[in-house]
Amino acid sequence: MTFLHFRYPPEAVQAFLPDGLVTDTFDGHAYVGLTLFLMEGVRAPGVPALPWLSSFPETNVRTYVRDGRGRDGLWFFSLDAARLPAVAAGRAGYRLPYHWSRMAVTAAEDRVRYRSRRRWPGPAGARCDADVELGAPLAPAERDGFAVFLVERYRLFTLAAGRLATAEVAHPPWPLRHARVTRLEQDLLAAAGLPAPGHPPVAHASAGVAVRIGWWHPV
Repeated sequence: MTFLHFRYPPEAVQAFLPDGLVTDTFDGHAYVGLTLFLMEGVRAPGVPALPWLSSFPETNVRTYVRDGRGRDGLWFFSLDAARLPAVAAGRAGYRLPYHWSRMAVTAAEDRVRYRSRRRWPGPAGARCDADVELGAPLAPAERDGFAVFLVERYRLFTLAAGRLATAEVAHPPWPLRHARVTRLEQDLLAAAGLPAPGHPPVAHASAGVAVRIGWWHPV
């Protein structure tokens, strides 16, 4: 898992949010995350994981929000995944803006290579190519409020039948490492309608955690 975060003015992000959500900020800035990762063992409760269907790359564009009750969580601009059944399930079951993409993740020692090209729905060809070098684990003092703000979110928001809905997420804290981006060529932010950030991302990496996602319910 690689987390890349870009700083934005809060009003630039707020313009994309539905009624009932406001931009969550850190030191007066909003952040948009480009998260690149490999899903493994994906399954519904009571259903075994399948070798091909349950493991696939995914890349998300997300931001951080609060609802009218002050609860923090995630709002997704887009989610690209390499398995069409997972895309269909995410769009139909969770009302999330999933896209089917041609994707690959390869790792060698402390280097990870991500490649993605969007297939459907458009804009076709939207891509994200990233090469990342993994560094040392964050020291306890480095796991500060900013790092926690960027990665520790336990709620998703979406619109279901025009109404704001939420689902809870459960997982242990992300074990974080320093990361350095050696190559990043992407237009997923632009495909979501976001302006170019104009600065390098804040980068973290993680070996991953086990995640459980609950079902939607109205806010």
